[in-house]
Amino acid sequence: MDNTFINSVRLDSALCKGCINCIKRCPTQAIRVRNGKAHIVKRFCIDCGECIRVCPHHAKKADYDSIDVIEKFKYTVALPAPSFYGQFNNLDDVNIILRALKLMGFDDVYEVSAAAELVSELSRQYVAEHQDKKPFISTACPSVIKLIRVRFPNLIDHLLPINAPIDVAALQAREKAMKETGLPSEDIGIVFISPCPAKVTAVRSPLTNEKSEVDAVIAIKEVYPKILPFMKETQNQTEEISHSGKIGISWGASGGEAGGLLIDDFLAADGIENVIKVLEDLEDQKINQLEFIELNACSGGCVGGVLQVENPYVAKSKMKALRKYMPVAISHLSDTTVNNVFWEKKIEYKPVFNLGYDFMDSLEKMERATEIVQRLPGLDCGSCGAPSCKALAEDIVRGEAREKDCIHLLRDYIHRMTDDLKGL
Repeated sequence: MDNTFINSVRLDSALCKGCINCIKRCPTQAIRVRNGKAHIVKRFCIDCGECIRVCPHHAKKADYDSIDVIEKFKYTVALPAPSFYGQFNNLDDVNIILRALKLMGFDDVYEVSAAAELVSELSRQYVAEHQDKKPFISTACPSVIKLIRVRFPNLIDHLLPINAPIDVAALQAREKAMKETGLPSEDIGIVFISPCPAKVTAVRSPLTNEKSEVDAVIAIKEVYPKILPFMKETQNQTEEISHSGKIGISWGASGGEAGGLLIDDFLAADGIENVIKVLEDLEDQKINQLEFIELNACSGGCVGGVLQVENPYVAKSKMKALRKYMPVAISHLSDTTVNNVFWEKKIEYKPVFNLGYDFMDSLEKMERATEIVQRLPGLDCGSCGAPSCKALAEDIVRGEAREKDCIHLLRDYIHRMTDDLKGL
C-alpha cells in the first residue's frame, strides 16, 4: 500500500536520535519511532513539512532538484513562487529578481504570481456560476488536498476544481517558449522555485492531472544565496519582465487567494493544526454561510514553507510593502488564452486510516483497539514510539506493534515476573 503514496519528506537515519519531537507534532500521526529511529508512514504523510520544522537534529529533509538541473535542457524557464519575493530586504522592484534569475542561467522567467491573477479571475467566475456547491475550499496547497483526500471524504466535492497557479504558469511558460524558440517541448525545462516540499510531490505525483508541466523543482533556500550577487548587477537595468500586480503577489501569504476573489464571505486559515480545526467544523456543518475557504498548511501561508529562508511574518510584511504601489492586477484573461485550467481527474477518497479491509473488519478491529486502549495508561507520552495510546493500540491491531512496546505495561510485566520468581 505504501508504494502507491509518493512523498518528498524523508528521514536521514544517520542524524536521527530517536527523540519524539516529530511524532508529537505530526498532524496526521504519520511518524513512529522504532528501534531508536523515526519512520515515516508514507500513506499517512501529507508533506506538510512540520517534522522538518521541529526536528532539532535536522534528520527530516525535503527532496528536491539541484540547481544544476537547468543544464539538462536547451532552454529553461524559471517559475518563481510569489512568496519568493518576501525573502529579500529593501526590495522595491520585482524585476530585479526576475532579471537576476536570467543572469543565473535561466533563459526566461514566468511569474507564478501572473498565473495566480488568471486563476483568481477564473475562480471568481466559477464560484459565481456554482453557488449551489459553496462553500468552496481552495486547492492551491497540495498538503490540504492530501489531507482532505485521506481524512475528510465528505468535503471532496467542495474543492475548487481549478488548477493551481503553478500548473497554469507552467503550461503558459511552455507554450510561450515553444512559440518563441521553435524548440520541441522535450528540449524546454520548466523549473519551479518552491517554498515547500508539498509542491515537489504535487509535481512528481499530481493528484488532479495526468502529469505536471513542471520538469523540476528547486528550493527557494538553495536559490537565495546564489541570486544575491546577480541582484546587485541588475539594479540599474531597465528590462521589464514582471506581469503581476497586488492580487498575484498577495497569493504568497495567507488571505491573498481569498482576497483575489473580491468577495466578503470568506475565511482564511493557516497553520496545519488550524486548518484541521476548520475542516472539522466544516464537516460538522458549523460553517455554512461562507462562499470560500482558503487553507494553507504553513503558518502565514506559503511564506511559512520550510524551504524558505526568512521568518514568515517578516516575509509577509516585506511583501505588503513591495506591493503597496502596484496596480491591482496586470495579467487578465481578456489578454491571453488559457487552456486546460480545470482538473483532469477528480480527487478520490483514500481510507488510509481504516483499520480493516471492509466495514465489518474495521468494526471488529476498532473494538479490539478500544479494548487495548483501556489497558494502556492513557498518558500519551510517546515513549512507545507512537504519538498516543490510541495510535499504539491501532498499530497493535494492524500487527505493527506490541503491547509491551508501552514501557508502563512492560514495567508492570517485569514486576509481576520478579514477584513470581521470588515466590519460587
